[in-house]
Amino acid sequence: MELYSCEADYVNTLKTRADLPDGFRTATASLKFLPAEKPAGELYPMNLSLILLEKPTAAFAGVFTRNSFPGAPIHLARRRMLGAETQGVLINNKVSNVCAPGGLADAEEILASLSGDLAARTEAVPGLKGINPSRLFMASTGIIGWRLPVEEIKNNLPRLAASAADGGSSARSCFDASRAVMTTDSFPKIRKAAVGGGSIVAFAKGAGMIEPNLATMLVFIMTDLTLPRDLMQKVLAETVRDTFNTISIDSDQSTSDMVLFFSSCMKPQPQESAFRQGLLSVCRDLADDIVRNGEGTGHVIKVSVNGAPSSEAALGAGKAVINSPLVKTAIFGNDPNVGRIIGALGDYAGSGGLELDRDRVVIRLGEEIIFRQGEFALDAEKEKQLAAYLKHAAFNPEIKGFPQHDRSVRITLDLNMGAFSAAVTGSDLSYEYVRENADYRS
Repeated sequence: MELYSCEADYVNTLKTRADLPDGFRTATASLKFLPAEKPAGELYPMNLSLILLEKPTAAFAGVFTRNSFPGAPIHLARRRMLGAETQGVLINNKVSNVCAPGGLADAEEILASLSGDLAARTEAVPGLKGINPSRLFMASTGIIGWRLPVEEIKNNLPRLAASAADGGSSARSCFDASRAVMTTDSFPKIRKAAVGGGSIVAFAKGAGMIEPNLATMLVFIMTDLTLPRDLMQKVLAETVRDTFNTISIDSDQSTSDMVLFFSSCMKPQPQESAFRQGLLSVCRDLADDIVRNGEGTGHVIKVSVNGAPSSEAALGAGKAVINSPLVKTAIFGNDPNVGRIIGALGDYAGSGGLELDRDRVVIRLGEEIIFRQGEFALDAEKEKQLAAYLKHAAFNPEIKGFPQHDRSVRITLDLNMGAFSAAVTGSDLSYEYVRENADYRS
């Protein structure tokens, strides 16, 4: 079990995970800008982060949001995926560059400026020779509808390029970048796995609007393992399906977000099974971190569905329970109002044509059976035990900077209709979530 007593304790753990695979550098810079949409207001802060490969690579992969109103960085990324090589990604927070006038042109202008600043650093990093905008991705997160402060960003790119080219200790770690990408996140998130003679290192941003398909977060994965590009894309897509696509915080799918995966190919190619397991471990742990870090989260909820007639039914039943506002609020209040679980499951089954046999359904909260043989299995003592179980899994959503523990509320739905199963992770719904989203732009 992971337990942290304070932010410093957690930060020390993160720094042990943050060392980059060979062939990568990172840099960060901060700026302030006056948004055109609020010209009479105060200056807003923005962070820039750069992930840079020391040489161009043909080994990269990506998975992107399916939202019908994707941001300019998503349009740009889909173009870049058609290219032969890449050399990194520029990331900004605060403004998501979604459906803003000239958003795509703004992103291209920024990347053109960055490539020029990087090309001027070939003495320090020879592999930057010939770099051009087509080798660079851009990722943005933040307020939807606002336009990027192009000039302010461009003015800070020489400093960003110089920091990456310098190659100092901060450039060899993703710790600063993991903090710079945050918006409403409570804490930074980094995971690492040793695979063969190399490593896989990833960091993520994500707090609200979490119902990936894939969506609602930024995830950046780096490795020095030699990997064929088609294998990277195939395994990444499968891993995203089994990890990030099984989480939900507020059932909203974002317009902006992506998973990008880069390899410097500086270490030998591993066994495919070892590569798969390493990537799965990193992404599974990051997905859990994202939920635990969700806006106002007071409990992490894990729903397991067994005995479903199809994989779609298993996943649908799990998400119906995890996304139910009534289930979420009951768990936030440490109230074992288990009738809400039955209500959410029954609503999904009735609406979707899933013909449940109530006499065969068994439901557990933690280790306690709460429903079987068509009726609830509750009494006064069990109610007290369930309330205590919920309280034990809770943490204070107003404490920022580190995850207090890795406990969760576990709900098990045994449908006894077939051989398919699914596991879904989500969060409760708190006062703090409402406050954060009500005040997001103020």
